[in-house]
Amino acid sequence: MATFVAALSSNSLISSSLLQQSYINANNPSQTLPPSSLSSSCFSSSKSSFFSPLMSPSLSSNRAVFPLMFRNSSNVCSSSFSINASASDKKRVLIVNTNSGGHAVIGFYFAKELLSSGHQVTVLTVGDESSDKMKKPPFTRFSEITSAGGKTIWGNPADIGSVVGGETFDVVLDNNGKDLEAVSPVIDWAKSSGVEQFLFISSAGIYNPTDEPPHVEGDAVKASASHVAVEESIAKTFSNWAAFRPQYMIGSGNNKDCEEWFFDRIVRDRPIPIPGSGMQLTNITHVRDLSSMLTAAVENPSAASGNIFNCVSDRAVTLDGMAKLCSQAAGRPVKIVHYDPKAVGVDAKKAFPFRNMHFYAEPRAAKDILGWQATTYLPEDLKERYEEYVKIGRDKKDMKFELDDKILESLNVLVA
Repeated sequence: MATFVAALSSNSLISSSLLQQSYINANNPSQTLPPSSLSSSCFSSSKSSFFSPLMSPSLSSNRAVFPLMFRNSSNVCSSSFSINASASDKKRVLIVNTNSGGHAVIGFYFAKELLSSGHQVTVLTVGDESSDKMKKPPFTRFSEITSAGGKTIWGNPADIGSVVGGETFDVVLDNNGKDLEAVSPVIDWAKSSGVEQFLFISSAGIYNPTDEPPHVEGDAVKASASHVAVEESIAKTFSNWAAFRPQYMIGSGNNKDCEEWFFDRIVRDRPIPIPGSGMQLTNITHVRDLSSMLTAAVENPSAASGNIFNCVSDRAVTLDGMAKLCSQAAGRPVKIVHYDPKAVGVDAKKAFPFRNMHFYAEPRAAKDILGWQATTYLPEDLKERYEEYVKIGRDKKDMKFELDDKILESLNVLVA
């Protein structure tokens, strides 16, 4: 049987020993079956809805096999991953949280999870509490932190010592700085104040592009990437440190569009313009899984120490697959069109929310070292996200789709 790598690249390699196959029904994504339960006719028929990550898409002419997602069979029947701290293990944790972008929601969920596990948490958000940025989620939900016993403060990380008022902490997470200039004041203060563990939110975007996805910890990174210098600095400064590299994420409170981009078009009966073939692999993770991985590192510092973790889900999804899963979550049909950004004359980075390439990492270190397991499932997560999308009235907002219109016009695709 041909392997899926043929659909990725002639130079690609995904070993079946690393990617144990299970089958997901594209028409009912919540249904996952082991290979032994499906007859060969399921895969030989052009009408098949089941798809294996180790089977070439060319074996089926039916595009309904997508959306596809890859999942390790070990995760199919895994129990929920939970963490609880004993009284003697309670930590005082400071989260230096960004005030913009998609990463702000990481600090919010991390704080809530730590508090539910019995730890003491202070969230230092960059800037001023009265700024317009604080009128958006997740900042508008900070009462969920304070009502659980957490503390929220605002200020400049460059003056972190005065901002925290001399308070001491066991653990610091920097979820703000993207370069050494921004993080150095936090590093210096943490070292001088006796912080026992330093954690840093880096980015999976620092990996070099590869023809052999997924990205795994230890793969080559871009030497020029600013996050790399921060990772190297904390490794030299602290005896106990860890870095986390997230990709795309979803979750209530996220103020950076991900699934919303697809919903905006689906509810308005607009085509979904996807660059390239739509077969590019990516990783979309619920922030609950990111926060549980971070909490696992706090509660097992000796194991986490000196390691880099891909802070991602253990499943991949194609770009076409994401569009179809969003369509299913909304209960609406979807029309996907593909285009060549260069031929159309648009910047794919501005026209589409994901990279126009394979961008897929696996959380192998977190599983092996921390015993972490993902507990969320993208199709169900998207249903939750669509309910909130409608609840806030975004489906009724007036929107312009100027770049979409340019793309569709070049493809002679009419919009109803």
